[in-house]
Order: sequence, then structure tokens, then C-alpha cells
Amino acid sequence: MQSYTIGQAARLLGVSPDTARRWADAGRMATHRDEGGRRLIDGRDLAAFSVELAKSGGPEEGASYTSVRNAFPGIVTAVKLGDVAAQVEIQAGPHRLVSLLTREAVEELGLEVGVEATARVKSTNVHIDRA
Repeated sequence: MQSYTIGQAARLLGVSPDTARRWADAGRMATHRDEGGRRLIDGRDLAAFSVELAKSGGPEEGASYTSVRNAFPGIVTAVKLGDVAAQVEIQAGPHRLVSLLTREAVEELGLEVGVEATARVKSTNVHIDRA
């Protein structure tokens, strides 16, 4: 399972590293230490926390979020696989994006809950890139 540093988690959640550190210190985000002593957050835990945070109104009410070139970096929060098609949900800060793509594409990209991914939006299509 992929793990994220405090800085990576902060970027995915749309907050400062200091805010993410305070949340970890307060026990809001479960962390563990790697061999080098860095605090890491398990991808599944970060995905669950990002959904909880979005439901509670996000990190700062009224904060404006923008995307550069319509790219939404985030974390995969759900994957529903069918025989041919799949549905992938990404939480990008306060934004929840859902994309329908082939099962083959999901498998090739290695998309699963807790994995960092970027949703790219053009017109009515959403494309997902594995980070």
C-alpha cells in the first residue's frame, strides 16, 4: 500500500504542511514512522480522511480552489469494477470527481483506493493520470 509524507498529504488535501502536521499531532490522521523517522500516512487512511474532511466543509470555509490547466491532483477514494467498464472516484481537496473508464485502463494504471492520481477535465471528459 502506498504511503504519503505529511507534505504530500497536505498537497492532496489542499492545506499547508503545518495544518496537516497539527491534524496528525491531534490524532485526526493516523501516521506511522518509516526507517528514516519520517511520519507517513497510509493511502487508505488518507483517502478516508479526505472524504471525511470534504463532508465537513473542507479545511477552510470560503477558501477558493483553482486548477491549473484543469488538473485536479487528489487521492482515489473508490473504485467500482465491472466486466468491461469501471468507475473511479477521486477526492481533490474539496472536489469529488467521478470518471467512467475501461476496466483495462484501471488495471493498467494500478488505480485503487489510497493511490495518488490526477483527474484532468476537458469539456465533458475526465481523464485520470497515475502520479
